[in-house]
Amino acid sequence: MAKTPMTPADRARCALELGIPDEVPTFELEFQLADLMFGRPLMTPELASDQLEKLSPLERERAVIAAADYAADVYDALDYAIVPAYGPGTDRFWETGEVGPDLALYFRRLHERFGGRRMLGWHGDGTFAIPDGNEMYDFAYAIADDYEGVLARAADMAEAAIRRNRNLAEAGVEVLLLCSDYCYNSGPFMSPAMFADLITPWLARICAAGRANGQYVIKHTDGNIMPILDQLVEANPHALHSLDPMAGVDIREVKRLVGDRVALCGNVHCAAMQTGTEAEVRASAEYCLTWGKAGGGYIFATSNVPFKGMPVERYELILEIWKEMRRYD
Repeated sequence: MAKTPMTPADRARCALELGIPDEVPTFELEFQLADLMFGRPLMTPELASDQLEKLSPLERERAVIAAADYAADVYDALDYAIVPAYGPGTDRFWETGEVGPDLALYFRRLHERFGGRRMLGWHGDGTFAIPDGNEMYDFAYAIADDYEGVLARAADMAEAAIRRNRNLAEAGVEVLLLCSDYCYNSGPFMSPAMFADLITPWLARICAAGRANGQYVIKHTDGNIMPILDQLVEANPHALHSLDPMAGVDIREVKRLVGDRVALCGNVHCAAMQTGTEAEVRASAEYCLTWGKAGGGYIFATSNVPFKGMPVERYELILEIWKEMRRYD
């Protein structure tokens, strides 16, 4: 008697729990090619909170539902297991930390459309990331002049993220995508010893709180994570994302080192997808599927996101390779 195929959500749960599903699932932190692949962007200026407030209640509800229906069509076509559910009301959520009526309706509509076949994901980090520009100097001065104050900021940021993530859980978000970047191609932006003080404990708190909410936790960072790999795993996310090949991170080696403790996501070479040859793109995708897939605990993805400027044909190519190689039997 043939087994009932798993849903994409079932496959993601199985992989995140280090199991072997019937097929390798796929997702992306964001999907920025909807206009080129499906005719229009997922979000438009008309769906910003200040624009929605100009509509009548009925018009506003229709606009939010239409946005969710379009997103559901896109992610059904892509067959994502985890949907990056950024929709109307996203801007207000970041301002207040509360899931407002527009975003709550968007989540409900997506759940109605997916019927449990896909999970909703959302950014949920609250740890220090690589500062931008001159902020790096300010951050370095603060560490030198007011280390206790920097620790207090780390605690406050983590607690704020935990509150936001609890609100997201109550609204139906099942996967936290922790997207603070820690590393350059050469390594982390602070020493491993300092990282152990200023980031790891707070990352661990966010991961533990997400797990307590019943959420899965995927930690993303670009760059060379190898000097802090053990600390990232010790923080206890369900999975690590990016595994950046542009920084020399080899999924085969990461799998050997920590694949029995944490699931892996990503590693398809985004720079090759943008400027490399088709053969290089194919080789990267096949390598990821060969070594990530082995023994389970893997979700197929790019090493960043399908970003604007990436040739659509290259993203379609890796999806075809995924379909060719995703089955375990």
